[in-house]
Amino acid sequence: MTDNLSRRAYRHRPLMVFVAAMAVLAVVCAVGIVADQRVLTGAPIWLKPFKFSVSFVLYGGTLVWLLSLLRRRSRIAEWAVTVVVAMGVVEMSIIVGQVVRGTTSHYNETTPFNAVLWQLMGAAIMVLFVAHVVIGVAVLRQPIADRAGRYAIGLGLALAALGMLVAVPMTMPDQAPVLEGIAGAHSVGVADGGPGLPLVGWSTTGGDLRIGHFVGLHGMQVLPILALLLSRFAGGWLDGRTRARLLLVVGVSYGASTVLLTWQALRGQPLLRPDTLTLAAVAGLAIVTVAAAGGVLAARRMPTTGAEHRSAPGGQHQSAPGDQHRSGSGEQRPAGPGVARSAGPHDDGVEGDARAEVIA
Repeated sequence: MTDNLSRRAYRHRPLMVFVAAMAVLAVVCAVGIVADQRVLTGAPIWLKPFKFSVSFVLYGGTLVWLLSLLRRRSRIAEWAVTVVVAMGVVEMSIIVGQVVRGTTSHYNETTPFNAVLWQLMGAAIMVLFVAHVVIGVAVLRQPIADRAGRYAIGLGLALAALGMLVAVPMTMPDQAPVLEGIAGAHSVGVADGGPGLPLVGWSTTGGDLRIGHFVGLHGMQVLPILALLLSRFAGGWLDGRTRARLLLVVGVSYGASTVLLTWQALRGQPLLRPDTLTLAAVAGLAIVTVAAAGGVLAARRMPTTGAEHRSAPGGQHQSAPGDQHRSGSGEQRPAGPGVARSAGPHDDGVEGDARAEVIA
């Protein structure tokens, strides 16, 4: 995958500008956290735009990499990425604008203007979700030589979509607190803005729906990174099929963990204070995951070396049976170094660097 990225560093200009802008905004927000002493819902007022800008840098950077996997230009994927960028700009403009005004962006319907901004944010994230799915379909329609990489990309995109979906309960009517004009909350069982974990701010006194949302979204980065690590450090003793199956096990377990964290939050439990039922569910998931991974490793096949010739005693070159072909006269001759391999059925439609990528 890294070789493919270096060969095809296709750049979507609006996406690259957006990622760069979000990186600059993250630095500005970090300065604001230190320099601006204002507090909003129990946290530094610039903390929310800082977290969102960092998240968009990671998300946008991953999209840049995914676009590099496309062997042919896909106008559908390009348009979908442009939509993602536009919705990201809408989202961040509202968040930063509300911070400048000294008020909240999420769930804020205290005035007609604030209500319009909140509804616009909700519409933007739904459009972004649809565009995300379109990008995933466009990328997965392209042939990817490494099976483990394909699993990592597909599962990562699915996990990011799951991370978006588990945020829906934050806006449900039963999540509306007693405060007039507030149309949702991320905390369960306690008011937003109470004691929280450092930096992320997740509630330490009640459930927090942001945890499952965060974990699911960043599966889009976790699984491809894991695929790269497996290929780099375990490629010598794990064949491609085994690595792909391990990615499948990890991906399913990761998705189950996202649902489990959301379920824990909906029951009003802090992340670090689970009850017996939650601990039992975590233990069960861990046992199933370890057992499945162990089964995959037990059934693994040693990767082939790709050598087609073996040296015979005395230094003579011995050809394997598959290295010979019949000439027109019926005589079998070994394929020498100057003889090119004839195109097989899998070579149809694969040209140029696309063939190099398949072979790689």
